[in-house]
Amino acid sequence: MDEEQGEADDATGEGSQSLWKLVMSSGVLASMCCLPSVVLVMFGLASVSTAAALSDTLYWGPFRPILYGFTLIFIGAGLTFHFRSQGICTLDEAKQQRTRIINTALLVLIASLVTYLFFNYVILEFVGIAVGLPWEDGALWN
Repeated sequence: MDEEQGEADDATGEGSQSLWKLVMSSGVLASMCCLPSVVLVMFGLASVSTAAALSDTLYWGPFRPILYGFTLIFIGAGLTFHFRSQGICTLDEAKQQRTRIINTALLVLIASLVTYLFFNYVILEFVGIAVGLPWEDGALWN
């Protein structure tokens, strides 16, 4: 009985915190095409035109699919570490916990996508426009 209680505490406490960290970090990693431009302008390390050119290169160049690929790799590695810390270390245990693994993986993927969309197309959009980047014409609300 104590073992079941420990698993329940771990699933609702420490385990969910690591999953939220995984979701947030994957959303930020996928947004690295626009985040550096905003940060450079905010701290005065680049002019608006330089940052706009950098964001265009990162967003429209070959880097965005590479960032998405790294994001998926890090999500997979994070889920692997998460489930291993939960005691699912062998294929037999993974088969027994198949539903839990699939549901958690889908939840993390969907939450990462929503985090990416909100962070990249709402937060970074507003901050980028506020610091002077020419993103207002291509904003979602236009």
